[in-house]
Amino acid sequence: MQFQYDNSFDIKEKIDNSKIAILPVGAVEAHGPHLPLGTDNLLAEQLSEKLAGRVNGYVLPTLPYGQVWSLRNFPGSINISNESLIRFLVDIGESLYHQGFTTFAMVNGHLGNGSALKEAARALYESCPEMRVFYFFYPGMNKAASEVRETQSAHNTYFHACEIETSYMLYLAPEYVDMDKTITDIPDIPDHADVTPTPWEEFTETAVLGDAKLATEGKGKYIVNIALENMVRLMNNQE
Repeated sequence: MQFQYDNSFDIKEKIDNSKIAILPVGAVEAHGPHLPLGTDNLLAEQLSEKLAGRVNGYVLPTLPYGQVWSLRNFPGSINISNESLIRFLVDIGESLYHQGFTTFAMVNGHLGNGSALKEAARALYESCPEMRVFYFFYPGMNKAASEVRETQSAHNTYFHACEIETSYMLYLAPEYVDMDKTITDIPDIPDHADVTPTPWEEFTETAVLGDAKLATEGKGKYIVNIALENMVRLMNNQE
């Protein structure tokens, strides 16, 4: 169900029947030559739609900007601060709480948003004590990805415009993927990138961290469906 297409006269009764609000949170940033700048928005939106169908939830309008400090100097990237993102998420959560929602699930499509979502959830834990708050980023994906990937991950945490993320797009938003433009770029990411601020242009010119040519719809479907099952399980276990 799409929240923004309902009207004010009907919404109160509908919230009483479905007290779950799902917020897609994405970003606008470089994703190589084969994926659009809004890749993280598209993925978050499609994941949210699928999650809503499984838990009878409302999908809120997408929050389309994220913290993309690492890629902020690449053409097309739009960066906002963690502080701005946290405040936005807290304000949305508190508004939902006052409207009668009892569950707020943030479905994140961009790794860089993780810290802000966690801090926002902590703030809402204090200000909205009767509302369950979740922040999801493909739970269980690491194990699932290891079972289908054909190349070694460029980093133990990062994945970007690579075999894995391109596979997500081929499953969830294939019309926005240009496989004819896929490239292989497996950069040597320095150890210091994990312990000190490191703009990605120091180790990649493409923003691709892997072999996008190996992406398939089947890989994306396998990983995404495991992540969705885990989201549903986690939400149901907290009821």
